[in-house]
Amino acid sequence: MDSIKIALLGLGNVGKGVWEILHRHPNMIKEYIGVPVEIKKILVRDVPKKRDIDVPPYMLTANFDDILFDEDIHIIVELIGGLYPAYEYVKKAIEMGKHVVTANKAVIASYGRELIQLANRRNVVLRFEGSVGGGIPIIATLTKSLAANEIETVVGIINGTTNYILTQMTRYDMDFNTALKLAQQKGYAEANPSSDVEGEDAAFKLSILAFIAFGVQVPPQDIPREGITRISEKEIQYAAQLGYTIKLLAAARKHDGKLDLHVHPTLVPITHPLAAVNDEFNALFIKGDAVGELMMYGKGAGSLPTGSAVVGDIMDVASAMMSGRVMPYAYRNSGKNLHINGEGEGEYYIRLEVVDRPGVLGKISTVLGNYGVSIASVVQRGRGEPVVSLVLITHRVERKQLDLALEEIKKFDVVEEVASILRVESRSS
Repeated sequence: MDSIKIALLGLGNVGKGVWEILHRHPNMIKEYIGVPVEIKKILVRDVPKKRDIDVPPYMLTANFDDILFDEDIHIIVELIGGLYPAYEYVKKAIEMGKHVVTANKAVIASYGRELIQLANRRNVVLRFEGSVGGGIPIIATLTKSLAANEIETVVGIINGTTNYILTQMTRYDMDFNTALKLAQQKGYAEANPSSDVEGEDAAFKLSILAFIAFGVQVPPQDIPREGITRISEKEIQYAAQLGYTIKLLAAARKHDGKLDLHVHPTLVPITHPLAAVNDEFNALFIKGDAVGELMMYGKGAGSLPTGSAVVGDIMDVASAMMSGRVMPYAYRNSGKNLHINGEGEGEYYIRLEVVDRPGVLGKISTVLGNYGVSIASVVQRGRGEPVVSLVLITHRVERKQLDLALEEIKKFDVVEEVASILRVESRSS
């Protein structure tokens, strides 16, 4: 074989990044693999469209069959995003005996196990490093470097858009809408940012991480999640005064045969490594039984960081092809007996807007105690106004017990509003 020929499905941001990296380092890639990697075809919706990269017109096609049935194409690189038709394209490619590289979080989160098993049966390779964490080699670390570990905890910032927004709100006292507009101007947020700011994107990625780290495939829609749209400047300020910063965390923790799995805005102690992760950067905090604690950090999105992960996968597959050793994808299957516990137990920050009157705190504390909710600290903000903020941080408690208590507290005539409920990352984790 004198070259490895590939096809790209899609020529958006990541597709352009892959194109640029392959053309920036052809000699280095050839030296690594032994033969050059060449793009033969690119699937696009609009062939005549003007583009800001110089792609020869003969490479472009709007017909997937031109790629699927081309026997010279060895690797199909899916970069169109979304669930459909991407899933059908990936499945058909594998069934035709093509190797597949994808950065599609929706497809892998929803159909990862099925597609890996199909690829193993067809003796082809499916790789998806770019689907989580952009340029950070999270999947390779969990499947290779930490393969000898029983993973106990995976907690991280895996959405760059929300991290950028929260950073601007924290640094510059911006409100959410102003920070979002800035993120859109910078290209960090889409025109319709709902998938990012509502936590959906992070839930897709956490679903993949749960599969890789713990061997369980949890549908993204079944993962409890909350976005950042309700985070106000007031929450940012109170968190800082209490020694915390607010981050959107995706968390998976295994304990006592259970797996807690959720995406929530969380108060992170300023001493925690994740507290220092700002702007569009991502980070993943991992705990394994042998390695202990480690953290991976880098750009979680963008054409070149994600393109780097995709090209790394292409090179991995091409090397396997040249060596004649296409190994089946080894994934953990130890999670079949794990009980998926959703949000599980946690510490919580609660902000109540209450009438400034003697006995209010005692009344609220009594109800919380009746539901087994123990208070770790209390701060009252404001004096002399008719309504003031009462901020509570609880000890560990089941969320359902906390919700039951707050439903009763909401009925008090001295409680104007339960303004905010946020997770709190333990200072010891």
